[in-house]
Amino acid sequence: MSMDLKLLVWSAALTFLQVVIAAGLANMQIGLPALAGNREGLPALTGMAGRAKRAHANMLESLVLFAVLVLVAHVAGRANATTALGAQLFFWARIAYAGLYLAGIPWVRTGAWAVSILGLVLIFLQLL
Repeated sequence: MSMDLKLLVWSAALTFLQVVIAAGLANMQIGLPALAGNREGLPALTGMAGRAKRAHANMLESLVLFAVLVLVAHVAGRANATTALGAQLFFWARIAYAGLYLAGIPWVRTGAWAVSILGLVLIFLQLL
């Protein structure tokens, strides 16, 4: 399996870990009965629970783009050292982003997000 595809799988694992963390923190904040219900009228998640939810949502948005780019590069036979570098930048920056978001560190978090976008751009450019 190519580096790109391996990191796609690991990115899916990271996304799963983020939803587990977000659900656990939401459970601690508003309780399982409310979460197990129909979720109408739930209070807004605040603090770390809110940041975990937003970080997970951002990962889902980014994962769609990453998956499309990696899979198209693979199918088109365009996966190469540059797409592997892009995948590595994306994956490691997303780990940093998640940790920084949970910790509530805004500007550095934005820098990590920008690095992940650079990774996507590197892969995209190989498909032109």
